[in-house]
Amino acid sequence: MQPHQIGLPFEGIRILDSTYIFALPYAAGIMADHGAEVLKIEGPAHIEGVRRGGQGGLYAEGDPGDDWWNRGGIYNLLNRSKYSLTLDMSNEKCRDIFRQLVKISDVVFENFTPRVMRRWELDYPNLCKIRPDIIMVSNTGYGHGDGPYSSYPGVASAMEPTHGLSNLTGYVGGNPARAGISYVDFVACWTALFAVSAALRRRERTGKGQWIDVAMYQAGVMNISEYLLDYVANGNLGERIGNRHRFRAPQGVYPARGEDRWIAISVGTDAEWQALCSLIGKPELAKEPRFANNAERMKNHDELDKIISEWTAGRDRYQLMEELQQVGIPAGPVLDALDLHVDPHYRDRGFLERVVYPQDRKMGSRTLIGRPWKLSKQDVKVRKPAPKMGEDNHKYLVGLLGMEPNELEELEKEGLISDAPVPASNGTPVPDEELLKLKIVSRLDPEYQKRLGIWE
Repeated sequence: MQPHQIGLPFEGIRILDSTYIFALPYAAGIMADHGAEVLKIEGPAHIEGVRRGGQGGLYAEGDPGDDWWNRGGIYNLLNRSKYSLTLDMSNEKCRDIFRQLVKISDVVFENFTPRVMRRWELDYPNLCKIRPDIIMVSNTGYGHGDGPYSSYPGVASAMEPTHGLSNLTGYVGGNPARAGISYVDFVACWTALFAVSAALRRRERTGKGQWIDVAMYQAGVMNISEYLLDYVANGNLGERIGNRHRFRAPQGVYPARGEDRWIAISVGTDAEWQALCSLIGKPELAKEPRFANNAERMKNHDELDKIISEWTAGRDRYQLMEELQQVGIPAGPVLDALDLHVDPHYRDRGFLERVVYPQDRKMGSRTLIGRPWKLSKQDVKVRKPAPKMGEDNHKYLVGLLGMEPNELEELEKEGLISDAPVPASNGTPVPDEELLKLKIVSRLDPEYQKRLGIWE
């Protein structure tokens, strides 16, 4: 049965997205999927960092092409469903254009350090003078205000240590470690989505806008709240425990058949432990005093890991998952990027969406991840591919703001707007071989098109 179409949740909302890299670009992309008109704004000499190879992932077909700035994988993921306008915001002419856009927009996203928007007189007090009900979302490392760190720049990899996660991530006796690629960027993304939805709801009811000040390190702290509470209540400091659990045993990631193939298993009750013993053909283990209850299993975890690894090694990880799940034990294969794209459950859920590019983009069709939720009454999806740089300059400057075509040409001559980086060498592409050397990717798969089935 098709969803009953009653209009998309953010239909009629225009967002000026003057943000870079991950957190707010992704939040704005998700809002664009939900119907918002999102105008991606970036400077010709200050292009979106994820347009580049390396930082922006591999290029389509490993080929930067003549317009590498439009072909970065992560750029195309984060900026789907948007429009593109280039403005050199360091120039007063372009800031005046931005102010004109604010008059006819609903939300402004920005992630500059606090001093930048104040210096440009585009901070919240000034935007309110232009449009009193504007909603502004600022995303910084440490938040605005009087705190001693407020002026510091920040990126996700530097945030994890400051919000305590790195102290908890890593192996027993090992160094602090990152949780993943830009973990707190995505925490900040979901945080901003909730906050801007609440602000839009309030504006609908009161007619008033507001300023949303998202501090990434604070968003990260919320994700280790149980450790903070344990210290406040009991004086316990968290420690690095690898893939184990503080209260469940056995738990870990165990080897499966194939190179670098693994299965995650977590046992939380005596009943689950007994089921596991029966499944591996050693029901007598459940009766041994050293494994009889969770407390004893925690003490003897190393020995349990050896027993379980002997059973899992040489067996298919998906088969292992199915057998374990059938007896009520939480388990799942450890998936890499290829696995995720061909996993039947992801596909059947509609989480992987096919996006077809215009022929002149020379990118064919691509598979992008959707959103981690489904709406029963509204057909939310990626509405169009990420735009080429400056693709909508004419649409917005001439078509929307009423600028004369010769004024547009003058801005182009001055390098204040552009459909390519200025200068052209700004952010030159990184070859695939260099990405391998830098260990940004572990391997290149020449058969990936066939494996993904993206070409008919």
